[in-house]
Amino acid sequence: MDVSIIQQVKIQARVLVPLVKALQTELGEERANALVRTALGAIYRRYGEEFWRGKNEKNLGRAMSDELAAYARDDALDYRVIEQSQDAFAFDVTACRYAEFYKELGEPELGFLLVCSADFDLADGFGPNVKLARTQTIMQGASHCDFRYKRSRSVAEQ
Repeated sequence: MDVSIIQQVKIQARVLVPLVKALQTELGEERANALVRTALGAIYRRYGEEFWRGKNEKNLGRAMSDELAAYARDDALDYRVIEQSQDAFAFDVTACRYAEFYKELGEPELGFLLVCSADFDLADGFGPNVKLARTQTIMQGASHCDFRYKRSRSVAEQ
């Protein structure tokens, strides 16, 4: 069974939202959120490492385009690509069903914690020379999400 990422997020939310809310009640929001970020961060970094190894792709733009398509599957995202090259992949998400889902639950802040925060951990798994910059998200009320992946090259690679 091939389940899209948006469907996985909806299934996981049934367990994670009540769990995180219980942790927040017991430990306080700041401590609970830090604990959740640490636990999930390690998982997403590992996903990023596995993705990058499995792609075996030297072209960052091509590799990230495939990854974005997986997250956009089942009409989960509307986006426009700004730049796609050997060492860069930049895009804006203009509509996000992940954000809509968490807003319908009345939990956009948990959506940011459980979904959007994972983007940086996932990118960390791509290696030390790939960096993600993002200044805003729809989940936090912005008009769009601005993803900017860049790869720096060592002197030996140039």
